Amino acid sequence: MEGRTKNKPAATPPTEGGRPTLKTIAFMTGLGITTVSRALKDAPDIGAETKERVRLVAKQIGYQPNRAGVRLRTGKTNVISLVLTLEEEIMGITSPMVIGITEILAGTPYHLVVTPYSSAKDPLGPIRYILDTGAADGVIISRLEPNDPRVRLLTERGFPFATHGRTDMGIVHPFHDFDNERFAYEAVRKLVELGRRRLVLLEPPPHLSFHKHMRTGFGRGLKDFGAESVSFHQVNIDHSLKTIRDAFEALMRSPEAPDGIVSGSGSGAIALIAGLEAAGKKVGEHADMVSKVPSDFLRWLRPEVITMYEDIRLAGRELAKAVIGQIDGRPAESLQSLSQPELQSSVTKARE
Repeated sequence: MEGRTKNKPAATPPTEGGRPTLKTIAFMTGLGITTVSRALKDAPDIGAETKERVRLVAKQIGYQPNRAGVRLRTGKTNVISLVLTLEEEIMGITSPMVIGITEILAGTPYHLVVTPYSSAKDPLGPIRYILDTGAADGVIISRLEPNDPRVRLLTERGFPFATHGRTDMGIVHPFHDFDNERFAYEAVRKLVELGRRRLVLLEPPPHLSFHKHMRTGFGRGLKDFGAESVSFHQVNIDHSLKTIRDAFEALMRSPEAPDGIVSGSGSGAIALIAGLEAAGKKVGEHADMVSKVPSDFLRWLRPEVITMYEDIRLAGRELAKAVIGQIDGRPAESLQSLSQPELQSSVTKARE
């Protein structure tokens, strides 16, 4: 008995380097490799029951198609490239956006590849690499400029893409954006309701599109609600937190100190609070603050701050749907969306 057991071929599914393959699925289902392949491709001549059985086994064993083989057969990579700057990681944008994108890609053949780069370098570099090497079937880009050379190049090359933000180029393209104009306008309204009149804005860098949107909303709010602006242009949300903190401490110690603060980022708000307190003042007493945030952390740590939520995870989902839609040939006009700020908390204490 022992000898027969020793000489009997092992009943284990075949593998290639330990990676589940079509042969593995064929072994486990008792089907031919061709049948398994066609079932995974949803071929019309394969029965629904067989397709379901093959897909269930594939999911259970963690089967993934060989990308090199897929590319040779179809010319596609099944890759979506997300091009992000290091500044977005610092601002806490990367993780929720990646989660949102992968939630949509999970039901498709596509995989996500994150391509980071420094804004100090050529922003066209990662795009040229993707275009020249065919490294992806579609690309998602962010931190849009009003006249963005990446959008122009991708459009000229006819390459599927979606953008986190908008341009002023007259080029119709897929995008998802947050309504920063509405955020700043409503932030001014909230501060004026609390009796604040001298307002300051920690704004985005002036070369980005959402700088214009946020400044426009802030300016409209000042006009409509009877407040005035305190200049704070020497820093923006891309500066280091220490630089923002030091600049704001100096402002709060000056005769021009504001009594209301609008912060264009959650991390920037932390630096502003540190600067205000370094000047011997308190949020909610000497000045009120409204901040845009990508998470609940600021509200938990500083409930006296009014926060408006930007759903970055939603942005990731919308961007993934938009780029896949363009790959599938849908018109760009149907692949555009704009999300609104969500008020998380408010200060109701009456001001004297």
